[in-house]
Amino acid sequence: MNGETAPATSFLAGLEASAVCELRTRAVVRSFARGAALFHQDQVSDRALVLTSGYVKLSSISDDGREVVLAIRGAGDLIGELGALDGQPRSATAITLDEVTVLALSAASFQGFLANHPAVALRVISMLSARLREADRKLVEFTSRDSLSRVASRVLELSERFGQRFENELRIELPISQEELAGWTGCSRDSVVKALQAMRSLGWIETRRKQITVHDLEALRRQANGGAPTPEKSGESSTFSEGHAVVQTRANLVCLSRW
Repeated sequence: MNGETAPATSFLAGLEASAVCELRTRAVVRSFARGAALFHQDQVSDRALVLTSGYVKLSSISDDGREVVLAIRGAGDLIGELGALDGQPRSATAITLDEVTVLALSAASFQGFLANHPAVALRVISMLSARLREADRKLVEFTSRDSLSRVASRVLELSERFGQRFENELRIELPISQEELAGWTGCSRDSVVKALQAMRSLGWIETRRKQITVHDLEALRRQANGGAPTPEKSGESSTFSEGHAVVQTRANLVCLSRW
C-alpha cells in the first residue's frame, strides 16, 4: 500500500457517502512534503485532520530527550480530534513520513460536523476507546516482552493496517527508519537491528529500502504474543536492557489519544 488508498478499517472508509461529502465541503485540502510538522507537542489545538494520502508519525519527547513514537497513521485516519474537541494543548508532534495530503477542519467545523452526524460522533468515541485499549495493551507489552517480541508486534501491526497482499505474502511500503522503529518499540537501534536480522534469518520477513515483505504472518503473531522462538534465538537476553525507555514510554502512552 502506498498510503493513497484508505484501509477498510480507517475513519474515512467507514463514513457514509453523504458524511464524506459534507466533510470535504467543510475541510480545506492541504499538502505537505516529507518531514513537515502538521502540529507540535504543547501547541494549542485548533483543528482536526483526516489523512487522504501518505503516512504520519506521532511522537513525543521523553524527559531525557529521546523520541518516543506513539503511532503511525495512514490514509483515511483521523488525527488531532481530541484536541479539537477539548481545546487542550497537543501532547504529541505529527511529522510526515512522505508526501501527505490532508483534509483540515477547524475545531468549530469539526464539532459542527459531528453534531450533524451522530453516527460519526459515535464512531469517533469508539475509535478513541480502541486507542485507549491499545495504549493499555502496549503498556503490558513494553514491560513484559523482549525486544524481538516488541519489534514483531509493530511489524504485525503495520502488516494488518497497511499491508498489501501479493500472492502468499504481505508487502508494507512505508518509509520508516530503524531509529523510528526503535522509538516505537522502546528499544535501542541495535536491538531493532538484531530483531530484524533474526526475523529475516527465520524466513518471517524480507526487508528492502522503505519496504517490508512479510512471509509468515502467523509466526509474527506468535512472537508478538511472547511465543516461540525464545529470546535466546534472536541473540538477546530476555532481560530488557533499555528499561529506562520503557518508563518514559509508559508516561507517553497515557497520552495516546490526545492528538
